[in-house]
Amino acid sequence: MSIVDALLRSEEPTIRWKVRTRVLGEATDGPTARKLREAIRQSPRVRRLLAARDADGRITNPKQVYAKWHGAHWVLAALADLGYPPGDESLYPLRDQVLRRWLRDVEVPQVQGRYRHCASQQGNALRYLTALGILDGGDARTLTERLVRWQWPDGGWNCDRNPTAQTSSFMETLLPMRGLARHDRAAATRAAEVFLLRRLAWRRADGALVHPDFARLHHPLYWHYDALGGLVGMVEAGTIGDPRCADALDLLESKRLPDGGWPAEKAFTTKAGDPLDWGPTGTGRANEWVTADALAVLAAAGRFRP
Repeated sequence: MSIVDALLRSEEPTIRWKVRTRVLGEATDGPTARKLREAIRQSPRVRRLLAARDADGRITNPKQVYAKWHGAHWVLAALADLGYPPGDESLYPLRDQVLRRWLRDVEVPQVQGRYRHCASQQGNALRYLTALGILDGGDARTLTERLVRWQWPDGGWNCDRNPTAQTSSFMETLLPMRGLARHDRAAATRAAEVFLLRRLAWRRADGALVHPDFARLHHPLYWHYDALGGLVGMVEAGTIGDPRCADALDLLESKRLPDGGWPAEKAFTTKAGDPLDWGPTGTGRANEWVTADALAVLAAAGRFRP
């Protein structure tokens, strides 16, 4: 219980909220959870994320909503990941910014009968706008319909226009799967097969890792992929009990540190930098963001019972 106790004493209300609701199984709508989510709303992290809003409630610097990691798209994604309370109308201007970008009419090319599009963009928007409770039914249906229309025969998505590319991309499939989990469970289940057929990180042909980074732990993932992110997606898609998750769960358990936590082994960075500090990176120090997610996944899989 020591690691759980340590996380419950975290200065970050998000960490305490995740542990109480996703590890200890406390009610997500109970008084403690509501109090913590209000603390998240008032936290320095959230204030920093929203400090760039102008008088109209939009983020216009940077101009592009997809600017990493400061644009409106990534700010809303971070708010959803932090557990920002749903239904805040002050976020509508940011919502409208991203919907104007992701719902605009574009011609998505088909190559060899497959749509080639970065569906992680619309998939992430569907995920975070749903989590934030600021997506109306019509826009949710439009995003869902587009993602399902672009879905490849194997269940995922890929933006690679090379005609030889016939397999979905892990990076382009994870976020659409997570977004669809609350809107089209059948489509999300088909997407989960992209990962399950490969045990979340290993090639079908020879059993080798698809990519070395898939076996490393990161936070945040942004649009990238690793085995822990895949397991989080399996929880949301309702497939964490599938036996094909076992190897990824074993890998996650093998990375636990002597103090009971898990490290953020590597960070995905850009020249612009993330406006937030997500804790230590390296193999020898626990990162409470990774640790909270790891415990939540293991609890959902029945491998951690505090």
